[in-house]
Amino acid sequence: MDTRGDVHVAAVITALGVLLDTANFPATAAGYQALVGWVGSFGVLRRAGVEGTGSYGAALARHLRAAGVEVIEVNAPDKPTRRRRGKTDTLDAEAAARAVLSGRASGSAKTGDGPVEMLRMLKLAKDSAVKARSQTINQPGSRTRGGRSSLA
Repeated sequence: MDTRGDVHVAAVITALGVLLDTANFPATAAGYQALVGWVGSFGVLRRAGVEGTGSYGAALARHLRAAGVEVIEVNAPDKPTRRRRGKTDTLDAEAAARAVLSGRASGSAKTGDGPVEMLRMLKLAKDSAVKARSQTINQPGSRTRGGRSSLA
């Protein structure tokens, strides 16, 4: 699946690599349900290759995981391949499906929870506190005699 801000494009291929169909779905909860239903009309959805599981495709990846689908992180096609085949969302979705089928894309998508996510949230909170402190120190009137900050 090729993920974008407002629309996700899905491509369904068989185990032999035959392209069955492609379709666009809105990047909303209703769109994700429609996508899963549409893919289900071709058979059982076991694995899905999703481009951008850490950004535009994060909500889609969570929805697919909740539906019992194995989500595989797919990198965008390399530039020479894109130049040869052209750049369209439909071609990118098909390339993602083929990357999963061939085994070229085999990494599990980020889950957005667990120890790594907790550390990311702690670092985000720390960075925010440091920024707020720096802004407070640099405000006019926050200095005392001798140029020292009134904050410790």
